[in-house]
Amino acid sequence: MDTAALERFEAGRNRLASLAYRLLGSAADAEDAVQDTFLRWQAADPDHIAAPEAWLTKVVTNLCLDRLRSAQARHERAAGDRLPEPLLEGDPMLGPADTVEQRETVSLAVLTLMERLAPIERAAYVLREAFSYRHAEIAAILDISESASQQHVHRARRRIAAGRRGGGEVDPASARRVVEEFLAAAASGRTERLVAMLTADATAVSDGYGLAKRLLRYTTPERIASLVRAGLTPTPAKRRLAGGSPTLHIAPVNGSPSVLAVVDDRVVGIVVLDVRDGKVASLYGIATRDRLTRLDACWRHRAPDAPAVTAW
Repeated sequence: MDTAALERFEAGRNRLASLAYRLLGSAADAEDAVQDTFLRWQAADPDHIAAPEAWLTKVVTNLCLDRLRSAQARHERAAGDRLPEPLLEGDPMLGPADTVEQRETVSLAVLTLMERLAPIERAAYVLREAFSYRHAEIAAILDISESASQQHVHRARRRIAAGRRGGGEVDPASARRVVEEFLAAAASGRTERLVAMLTADATAVSDGYGLAKRLLRYTTPERIASLVRAGLTPTPAKRRLAGGSPTLHIAPVNGSPSVLAVVDDRVVGIVVLDVRDGKVASLYGIATRDRLTRLDACWRHRAPDAPAVTAW
């Protein structure tokens, strides 16, 4: 491969990775898909590819669809045994964030809802909402008709809107205040304070510190408040599991305010909060080690704010 062809691919690598991440919900899987795309680009003759960006987009999209349709992927999605991989603000894999729609497609809430879509619906939705492709372009990428593209996007929008609990965007200062108040309520020992900060239809999903075989789900404010209160109450067993006594930091993850538990500059767990009208509509707790690998690496390369809780 000549230098020009290599540079052409590298110029679009982050965009391809961002697309693959939205389709697969996993940074590691997205990187694999991009690498497979590079191998195909390497084997092709770039001089005979009229529109390189469209060609690369089609290849990476269809590689992701193959993964989503595989027997293993179908089993994982049906079993509900994992949450989307979280990414720290500033990670280039989060991709375009110029519009509300682009930012929404990378939130944990929407990525989780996209797991319920058929692979073709997910691809059409991501190409349209996150990358602003026209239906004619989506049809060419997915080898479907333009009307089919419109139908897939319409169904995906409807299903995601029906399951969405968050209430639009919250400015960073307001989001931080909500998280600070939430942490204070959890530390107060008064469960009723936590209940008051949750919406009536709040939900919580946890991977059980990475030890549970399936995701743990909670659907009433009282149960969620008890879960949060117990989870944020330090014990010797929890400190052993974390590898020490964490400090708690507030930082945006996938565009949402989040609490990061950090031990010796290593992120050992996070809670992502989806906020609606000043209250918490949903929480996602992740401590599975391999789901935090990329986020942890990004954390080590940034200068974090002072911790919100210095001794847990």
